[in-house]
Amino acid sequence: MLCDQPDDDWNPRAEAVQQDQISAYDEMRGRCPVAHSAYMGWSVFRHDDVKQVLNDHDTFSSRVSRHVSVPNGMDPPEHDVFRRVIEPCFSEAQLQRFAPSCRRVAADLVDTLPRSQQVEFMGTFARQFAVNVQCDYLGWPESLHAPLLNWLQRNQAATLAGDRKLLSALADEFDGYIRTLLDERREAGDTETGDITSYLAHAQVQDRKLTNEEIVSILRNWTAGELGTIAACAGIIAHYLASHPELPDLLRCQPQHIPAAIDEILRMHAPLVANRRIATRAVELGGRHIQAGDRITLLWASANRDEQVFGDPDEFRLDRDPAHNLLYGAGIHVCPGAGLARMELGILLEELLAGTKQLALAGEPVRAVFPASGFSSLPMRIN
Repeated sequence: MLCDQPDDDWNPRAEAVQQDQISAYDEMRGRCPVAHSAYMGWSVFRHDDVKQVLNDHDTFSSRVSRHVSVPNGMDPPEHDVFRRVIEPCFSEAQLQRFAPSCRRVAADLVDTLPRSQQVEFMGTFARQFAVNVQCDYLGWPESLHAPLLNWLQRNQAATLAGDRKLLSALADEFDGYIRTLLDERREAGDTETGDITSYLAHAQVQDRKLTNEEIVSILRNWTAGELGTIAACAGIIAHYLASHPELPDLLRCQPQHIPAAIDEILRMHAPLVANRRIATRAVELGGRHIQAGDRITLLWASANRDEQVFGDPDEFRLDRDPAHNLLYGAGIHVCPGAGLARMELGILLEELLAGTKQLALAGEPVRAVFPASGFSSLPMRIN
């Protein structure tokens, strides 16, 4: 079905959409699966259409920002060169070295959760876990935990308010943290080893070292983006467990199902709502005529709930084909840190199940609004 008048297809910032993004995207997927708005450009809701965009990087470019974005804002062959530079940061050996530290972070935070009283889970646990675990992985000092947690909260508020001036200032502040760390690593020379940030500070792309701008871009993407996403994941998982009290008991008895359970929970409620592309030529997508230069928004939060692929999108199943799940993207831009994220979330859930007897909602959660996902506030009672 073709929809009339592109700018009238839908309003992504309408109050009803923001109050329940998932339900709104479900409705749009059935009514107008490739929809235009002034805010998002062309929004793509169906699984097959999203996969078409992901697999055709010649037509749908990732170069959507005027700023350097390594490597997710690059197309081949440049993308492939930089991707090879960062992949050692997520090797199996690197993950295994980090696993004990990750478990300590998770276990310590579970131990400090207040028991038998209401707790605001996002602020008390989820965001703190995201900051602590990311700093540990990158080799950043504990002294950065509080500043980064504060930065995360201010950045989310500025994003929600659409305050471009403040967002620019916050970006400069974050870049300053990274540049200071890089200066320290370079001053240490070759004596500093086993540290992701040190590796990047000395890494080479082709026949030259990475520039500061390129390294800042990499670490900004891994940190500024991942802090919010990992925190959202923790909140979404905790909310689902509290809402389905039979599941924690199942996973305690059968922990081998934890990885599939996490992927399924996050398929139903995406921690990352969308990514962007730009058309390089005129093309038809989902019955719509897209012109060269048009902006495109890939809605993971809809594609991963497509009835044509998953049946009832709210049915929790541990036997789904993982190849269909777009939680970590697909194609050449599939998330390089997917293994790290899966490990962090798996350890987090293991420690949460081992260190608690019951997770329960203690009030009405407040849903996050676009571009965030999950919950901005999640009152819980933990025993």
